Amino acid sequence: MKVYLLAGLIAFLLSMLTCLALIPLLKKLKAGQNIHECVKEHKGKTGTPTMGGIAFIVAATVSSLIFSDGITRDLLVAIVVGVSYMFVGVLDDLIKRKKGENLGLKAWQKFLFQFLVALIAGGYCIKEGKTSLNIPFFGYQFNVGFWMFPLIVFVFLGTVNAVNLTDGLDGLAAGVSAVFFLFFGILLCLQGKKDGLETLSFCLTGALCAYLLFNISRASVFMGDTGSLALGGFAACIGAFSGNALYIAVIGAMFVTSIISVIVQVIYYKATGGKRVFLMAPIHHHFQQKGFSESKIAFAYAAITAAIGLLCIIFVV
Repeated sequence: MKVYLLAGLIAFLLSMLTCLALIPLLKKLKAGQNIHECVKEHKGKTGTPTMGGIAFIVAATVSSLIFSDGITRDLLVAIVVGVSYMFVGVLDDLIKRKKGENLGLKAWQKFLFQFLVALIAGGYCIKEGKTSLNIPFFGYQFNVGFWMFPLIVFVFLGTVNAVNLTDGLDGLAAGVSAVFFLFFGILLCLQGKKDGLETLSFCLTGALCAYLLFNISRASVFMGDTGSLALGGFAACIGAFSGNALYIAVIGAMFVTSIISVIVQVIYYKATGGKRVFLMAPIHHHFQQKGFSESKIAFAYAAITAAIGLLCIIFVV
């Protein structure tokens, strides 16, 4: 456990130092976020530096490679996937900056990349014989065989987009993700996993905690798609490769809440000819328009994630 704590601490320090160096550079490059016009409460945030996700992704990756007890194939594949998503996010954020608007890559371009990565991840699980699922709260495994392939594809697409949609308020996605990876790391340790994914989880927690120093309301930097896509990729890899794909939806319940609120809003809007269930989706914007502060919403999301994480751990011990 001391190694994991040290790995998380080093990731924290690396992330903090990288943020301190990166934020002035992003300001100099005028890599500011263009705020969507629908979110009136965020108009004052226009120009805030984005692509801050580079800091915690680099920090977590470096620290996990240093402190992992052997660089396993699972760890390497997870890092390659996460960093690949980061680069796609950088491209998306750069296109937004060039266009001077809140839209970067086209939706089909993002989806195509996500789908191809999901296919590769699904194929990797089948090739490596990772076809058993740990069932949350019941303490047993269920081998799904080849059905793991479509399941992993679904998990990747859902997780990446859910995390991306949750990144809408200062400290929201980073706070939930920090708690998510903390409990995932604990879960893997209790399951006796020693494949480097548990180290990566703790490193992501440490790196995100440092990033939150600059991202809590009012944020000095945004993670952008650079960070949110990468976090979704890491979460999907850690869950899928460890046999805990189902735990992603449980511990990451607030991510699921974000994507479901959008789906419900779109379906209801089309079915009723323009009526809405929420004032705005994802649902965190609904709460914001109801008068809740960004800090309160972010804290509530993180607290609920921690409570669910503790519940999962209790059933594993």
